[in-house]
Amino acid sequence: MEPVITSLLDTDLYKYTMWQTMLHRFPQTQAEYSFVCRNQPTYPLAELLPQVNAELDALCALSFREDELAYIGGLRYIKSDFVDFLRIFRFQRNFIEARAEGDQLRIVARGPQVHVMAFEIFVLAIVNELYFRRFDRAAAEAEGRLLLHAKLDQLRALGNEAPLRHPFELFDFGVRRRFSRSWQREVVAAFQAQAPQFFKGTSNVLLARDLGLVPIGTMAHEYLQTYQALGVRLRDFQKAALEDWVQEYRGDLGIALTDVVGMDAFLSDFDLYFAKLFDGLRHDSGDPLVWANKALDHYQKLRIDPHTKRLVFSDGLTINKALALYHALGNRTNLGFGIGTHLTNDVGLTPLNIVMKLTSANGQPVAKLSDSPGKTLCDDQTFLAYLRQVFNVPILAEDS
Repeated sequence: MEPVITSLLDTDLYKYTMWQTMLHRFPQTQAEYSFVCRNQPTYPLAELLPQVNAELDALCALSFREDELAYIGGLRYIKSDFVDFLRIFRFQRNFIEARAEGDQLRIVARGPQVHVMAFEIFVLAIVNELYFRRFDRAAAEAEGRLLLHAKLDQLRALGNEAPLRHPFELFDFGVRRRFSRSWQREVVAAFQAQAPQFFKGTSNVLLARDLGLVPIGTMAHEYLQTYQALGVRLRDFQKAALEDWVQEYRGDLGIALTDVVGMDAFLSDFDLYFAKLFDGLRHDSGDPLVWANKALDHYQKLRIDPHTKRLVFSDGLTINKALALYHALGNRTNLGFGIGTHLTNDVGLTPLNIVMKLTSANGQPVAKLSDSPGKTLCDDQTFLAYLRQVFNVPILAEDS
């Protein structure tokens, strides 16, 4: 059977944008990423170990083709020296290990960050596709098409409503938890063909290239978390990360992620300088309406017109949730909705809740203090407590 990953473009755009930044600024950083399944699978993921190892072997045999490099290099924010680096890049198999621990599948990538950071999305896509190959594919895709048509009907109904001040804009963020590579392509192509007034792009660089869509993405948690271990004063790590992003992209890729240490702590660092330079903010945990009101209030306090900014939502969205947020906020600011699992793995089966997160950099622990209970990530409770103290972040009930 063909490998799950056949192109190194088959990943999220923000892996490239973070990769370029770290290559230019901190290429010597050492990092460790760990795979975790947060829910109970139908069968033990450890059973997939032989196939996972075979897929990792195949992934590490891939390199960038000239047509792929030409596409990446054609994005105006990608620098020529980064393309030159990608031309000689290959994943190193000794930097990633998969093993079984009882019923659990453990995958750890460890080495220079610029050599291991791009494993994440590929690993998640591999595990997902291998897992769902054991189910009835024809039945799942038949159910998925019925659900897909219902989603498209919802968007057609939206087109018949009286317009709000700002348009509804939807993006595909579904690489990491997709049912399969072919299913993601079918779903994205359907939205592109049948809802072009609402569907504005995909995070999947390969699909963006092949289908003529806009590739969408800026930064993820790992980018800001890395700065917790780069020698800057811990209280200043967010400002240092945002400043380096501004200097790297100089007006491009202007959506900042807000929940590495919580929205309140983020806004205390997001002063007039950053608020003017960044185009908007991305929500990924906590109550989305509470978060949006905090963001809009912050802009107003800084005397920035919220209608000139954008709020992007990406936390476990469905079409229903996105439409509800749009109706609540569409007259107040520009909006964007990045939907993942609900687009690319809504086929009548229970999706895996899997992640592969940065756990340490330069031998030091890093953490995410989520605004959602249960989503806080850190392997070192001492560092986690210190980070909470530095940013005055309370413990959420399910994180205690």
